[in-house]
Amino acid sequence: MRDLTTWFKAKIRQKQIREERIYSYHSSTEGDKHIHSEVEINKQEIRSIFGNTADLHTIGIRVQGREGMLSYLSSTIDLQMVNQIFMEPLSDLDGTESEIDNDEELERYMQTSFSGKKYVMASTLNQLTWLILSGYVVVCLDGMTRAVALYCPQKSQRAIEEPTTQTVIKGPKEGFTESAEQSITLIRKRIKNPKLRFEPFQLGTETHTSIYLAYIEGIINPAILQEVRKRIQSIHTNAVFDSGMIEEFITDKTMTPFPLVFNTERPDTTAANLISGKAMIIVDGSPFVLSMPATLNDFFQISEDYYQPFMMATFIRFIRYIAFLIALIMPAAYVAIITYHHELLPTPLMISIMAQRESIPFPAVVEVLIMEFTFEILREAGIRMPRAVGMTVSVVGGLVIGQAAVEAGIISSIMVIIVALTAIASFVSPVYSFSMAARLLRFGLVILAASLGLYGVMLGLFFMVGHLNSLRSFGIPYLSPMAPFILEDQKDVILRLPVFSMKKRPTSNQPADVIKQPNAHSPTPPQKEGT
Repeated sequence: MRDLTTWFKAKIRQKQIREERIYSYHSSTEGDKHIHSEVEINKQEIRSIFGNTADLHTIGIRVQGREGMLSYLSSTIDLQMVNQIFMEPLSDLDGTESEIDNDEELERYMQTSFSGKKYVMASTLNQLTWLILSGYVVVCLDGMTRAVALYCPQKSQRAIEEPTTQTVIKGPKEGFTESAEQSITLIRKRIKNPKLRFEPFQLGTETHTSIYLAYIEGIINPAILQEVRKRIQSIHTNAVFDSGMIEEFITDKTMTPFPLVFNTERPDTTAANLISGKAMIIVDGSPFVLSMPATLNDFFQISEDYYQPFMMATFIRFIRYIAFLIALIMPAAYVAIITYHHELLPTPLMISIMAQRESIPFPAVVEVLIMEFTFEILREAGIRMPRAVGMTVSVVGGLVIGQAAVEAGIISSIMVIIVALTAIASFVSPVYSFSMAARLLRFGLVILAASLGLYGVMLGLFFMVGHLNSLRSFGIPYLSPMAPFILEDQKDVILRLPVFSMKKRPTSNQPADVIKQPNAHSPTPPQKEGT
């Protein structure tokens, strides 16, 4: 039992040493001052660094006859936790016979009395400043050239709720929050594998935002992991507030409307991607986790596909692909047919459409652009307004404005149907950032349709496919496993075959360990007795 306790203490201390390494880069700054052995000088230095800020507290204390100082920001710590796990053990020192005369004895006392707590030994003022800003309570003692910092963060974090995006009917209802530690806990809850790694980084010269690179050692391709790590380390910015800011720094190509990094706020999706051999980036302060490498196929799949029968999942996936094409080309096809290709429609339908357009003063392309911009404005208004009225504005507002425009003779009835169907189809996409690509490209195709008819639409689609074929996500072809064609991976693209048939991880991710479930097999009915 004693050996087990010693092992746990050693593991905790290893984690604390890693924490010290995270902050050690501050001490390498040229001109950085070391902590002075006189508390009063340290107090003046801290006050000089933070200036006249109301939430900075520097309180004088006395430990074993030594003058000391307690420093913290009241806006970042839990005072009740400070009293329970920090002040009481320090007060108990006065009643013990052991004396702390140097930094080594102070660290040994911390290892003994605060075993299992998150603490750091700081030796420079830069480290001290960063620790105070990060929710640590710092103690300096006279005669000591190192300070003790104990992590006492505020517990004011959002409760775990159902994700607002990528919602499912059947499946877990938990979503990530803005706390990186809580997000890591949700992932650990689903993947109980000792090879699951979370590498810490810090970005932002002013925000010093904590981010974590997550992967499963032995499954992820080492070359991809090294590339992700290199791109994170090459980021030089003054502030990081959300994972979306990281995304722009690490993507292979920024001049594209298509997202090259997948983002999700679902822990089950994150866990599945890790097991598939992907890397994830968790940003403290953002509920969205980044996944890479990403392919086009990833943006048509959701976790619910694997929680329901495979035939139903395949049918729903097929609907998603059709909906994407509708959202992309339907307005352009309408403009091309009405302007250039009347013969493609049945005569009665063409007569009906022309009768509706008889009093419309605008050509078809202007009619489409007016309605598309109107719906985009309503959609954006619905997102930005309070949730209670946002949906009403986007749906009812569109119907009211559309009906009023028809009665006023500005647009035709068929135009309202076309734009409404296009808008609804764009909502089918599971990932919001990917649906934005269809919304943006739709306007370009409408202009080409007005200029060249269906030839312009086909030309635009041809260039779009060529552009998609040129994209890479951390070296992985964006159209994989369709181009290049990988037969084994077709079990989980448009089709979703039974789970037991997917014995290998997606080859497009180039995992180090290809075999996922070698012993999986289809269920067999029970044998009758005597046979």
